[in-house]
Amino acid sequence: MRFPPRGGASSRLQSRKGAASAPAPLDAGAASASNGALDYAAFLQATLPQQEKAVASHRIGDERVWLKKAGPRHGKARYQLLAAIAGALRLDVLTPVPNPGGNAAIAIEGKRLRELRGAGLRVPAVLAQQADGLLISDLGESGRAPVVLQERLDQAAAAGPAALLGVWREGLDAIALVHARGCYLSQAFDRNLVQCPDGAIGYIDFEDDPGETLQLAECQVRDWLSYLHSTAALVNAAAPHAAGTHWHAVLEGASSTVRERLAHAARRMRWLRHLPAGRRWGRDTQRVRAAAMLLARWHADSAA
Repeated sequence: MRFPPRGGASSRLQSRKGAASAPAPLDAGAASASNGALDYAAFLQATLPQQEKAVASHRIGDERVWLKKAGPRHGKARYQLLAAIAGALRLDVLTPVPNPGGNAAIAIEGKRLRELRGAGLRVPAVLAQQADGLLISDLGESGRAPVVLQERLDQAAAAGPAALLGVWREGLDAIALVHARGCYLSQAFDRNLVQCPDGAIGYIDFEDDPGETLQLAECQVRDWLSYLHSTAALVNAAAPHAAGTHWHAVLEGASSTVRERLAHAARRMRWLRHLPAGRRWGRDTQRVRAAAMLLARWHADSAA
């Protein structure tokens, strides 16, 4: 689980990974098969060696696509810290699932996108794949780009608690839909949920697979905790009580195992609400603190 800081709009666009990343300038070009159809495999093979960035957008004819190339294997230091926190809290659901990087990450993302799309969920289509690269569709349509939920939440927060809660509930419902299909995401942060032009919520960024090491219920609990972690600071500052009503209403559709494990997480994380409040301790500390405060409030009976 990666917990990047919530910064300004320009910095987020430059740092965000996945299909909603800030695009490189769109390249004009088309790869056509002999029958005139688009040859995605040929485009991937020809373009991959020329692309310097890990993720970049391109155009094939009138179609916008995204090319993800294999990167270096991720270091283990970040995972050792998260493993220590998970061990201290005795929370298996927080045990980090390392992103393997390289060809392995490409293989995982291609597999997960196909699985989720097969379940009828809104994820990019895999157009072409080879060992070191993946070509996927854009979630926009007719020149209209999708909007990252993180940005919508920031805008809604400025408009007031009611607007914030409306957008936040959309994220909850989108995650609940995934779970209702018997699936899970990977890093269900607000930056990885996008509103498509038709209003539906889509999902991006699947370079790791928690299901390789965790049970389905644990993967789904990770989704809820990831979303709460990325949004708790805004919610806690605006309308924690009303948000709790939404939280429990949506979780009524979750399995009893998921609800029990979330209550268990609330108990284990209870003390984290006493983390220092000063900004000098960093944004991530504040987000953990806010998430723990909300869980303690929303699961007061189990956290007592």
